[in-house]
Amino acid sequence: MRNLVPRHGRNGLNGNFESLMNSFFASPSSCPDDACSVPAVDVKESKDELSMTFEMPGMDKGDIKVWIEDNVLTVSGERKVEKEDNGENYLRSEIRHGSFNRSFKLPKYVDAGKVSADYTNGLLVVKIARAEEAKPKEIEININ
Repeated sequence: MRNLVPRHGRNGLNGNFESLMNSFFASPSSCPDDACSVPAVDVKESKDELSMTFEMPGMDKGDIKVWIEDNVLTVSGERKVEKEDNGENYLRSEIRHGSFNRSFKLPKYVDAGKVSADYTNGLLVVKIARAEEAKPKEIEININ
């Protein structure tokens, strides 16, 4: 990629600006290619359920699939490229397109028959209820 900032020396204000701009336009180094192609996920648990929130901005609900098989939750989908030839050329393209697949072995305490999945504002939230026998139970103490 061509340098978008003119070179006017390495020192002083121009050098600092050049360094700042080069770091801004640099490729993200903290994200290996294979890791960037799958959505980020947050996993939380409460006394009633396990909740997983997947980051999937710009996707259509119909392009996402969620299923559980052999106690493994799998989320797959495809982020499609919008093909529109209006004479524009990309100077930089970092938005990942294509298929992805993420699988998670579920803990034994969840009830795989009680699952919900909601997709709103680019976030897929999958909730799996805890099995009744796995929920914490408070035991009443009798005083004699």
